[in-house]
Amino acid sequence: MGVDGCTRCIKYTLFFCNFIFWLAGGVILGLALFLRHDHQVKSLLDITVDGQQPPSTFYTSIHILIAVGAVMMVVGFLGCYGAIQESQCLLGTFFTCLVILFACEVAAGILGYMHRETISKEMIIFYDSLYDEAMKTSLTESDRKVAAMQGLKIFHETLKCCGKGLGTSLFSKFVGMKDGVDVCSTEYVTVSCHTSINDLFSTKIHIVGIAALVIAIIMIFEMIFSMVLCCGIRNSPVY
Repeated sequence: MGVDGCTRCIKYTLFFCNFIFWLAGGVILGLALFLRHDHQVKSLLDITVDGQQPPSTFYTSIHILIAVGAVMMVVGFLGCYGAIQESQCLLGTFFTCLVILFACEVAAGILGYMHRETISKEMIIFYDSLYDEAMKTSLTESDRKVAAMQGLKIFHETLKCCGKGLGTSLFSKFVGMKDGVDVCSTEYVTVSCHTSINDLFSTKIHIVGIAALVIAIIMIFEMIFSMVLCCGIRNSPVY
């Protein structure tokens, strides 16, 4: 083709990096779909009691990740094709897309860091409201109480925990058995659901954060390589 020497080396390096970027987009897309349909998360976020639903913040973040993964795959393909064809137009478009993606990722990362504990806090608040509803021994609406008990049981079975800690596990087990719903397994009465909720969503967020950091590093190198290759194509005597 038109470039040679170091520029040709950069051309194939950019092609390889874009292939990795395309694969990374597929990984992000797959990871987001996995988190969207993860058994633990899905069990908790599909609970509905008396019209009350868990916070949708986590699912909103996952849907954004799905869109990002799909866009990354398209941009990665664009970069691969532009590099191998030595097209200044495609490389310029690729660079512009990368800058926009990088800016969005940095903004999302800052917002995510600032609100990193929001998802866990919202889920804990929802759990506490469900727990308080289920533990109301004077509640006259039996259907509503049973629904709250069933929702609480899903929480406990999914997270393998019981109560809010500080002795509430034994109380919830007692009330549950009194109403005919075994909401707590004896095996997990020592495990606080607050701790389990924090651990669950912290783990998911850390996975997403590590993936985003790796993608950001790849993006920086790709922006540098694409501009160098574009300049090399422009200065090549063939062009």
